[in-house]
Amino acid sequence: MSTLERIKVIAHGLAVQFGPSCEVLIHDLQGDINSSLVYIENGTITNRHVGDGPSHVVLDVLSHDDGSEGRFGYLTKTKDGRILKSSTMYIRDDTGRIAYLLGINQDITEFVMMHRLLDSLVNTGQEDAGSVEKITTSVSELLDDLLLDVERLVGKPGLLMNKVERLKAISYLNEKGAFLISKSSEKIAEYFNISKFTLYSDLNTVKEES
Repeated sequence: MSTLERIKVIAHGLAVQFGPSCEVLIHDLQGDINSSLVYIENGTITNRHVGDGPSHVVLDVLSHDDGSEGRFGYLTKTKDGRILKSSTMYIRDDTGRIAYLLGINQDITEFVMMHRLLDSLVNTGQEDAGSVEKITTSVSELLDDLLLDVERLVGKPGLLMNKVERLKAISYLNEKGAFLISKSSEKIAEYFNISKFTLYSDLNTVKEES
């Protein structure tokens, strides 16, 4: 039995154990990341399917492997606003490289609503919403999200950025792994209204400065 088949057995067991409110999935990072999702159960929670691309978390892992066993108990949010408690486990190959990601997304929306209701009865302070990451369903949507983040970071759209601001934006995109997405350079260059040559020149400048 291959490593992937073994992970699938574990994933299926988790899905059965925690029921239809728990999405369990596997990303294969050894091939084309634009279709890295190779297994999913209860995918209606995030409306994802086998063959879909990476989420923000996957890009972060590809860009910044901290040598840990994974990320556990963080919050994510679907496009329709449902709140999930998520964990992502790193499955490494014999060289120590991350080969697969085993993800768990437990829908806790109803519990969050109940918590807010109870909190409003016993607490007069303002609620801290915490850090919540959005789950995307395609690499195109993921790249759009990152470009929106860039606008918020710099405070203006790409067309209006000067070179210093553009370098700051490109540095952010590189940090978040945007250039790992296939053909992303075309969309990013178009966003800034610059040539691909200029984009790669700016990217090299950012990498040298970092």
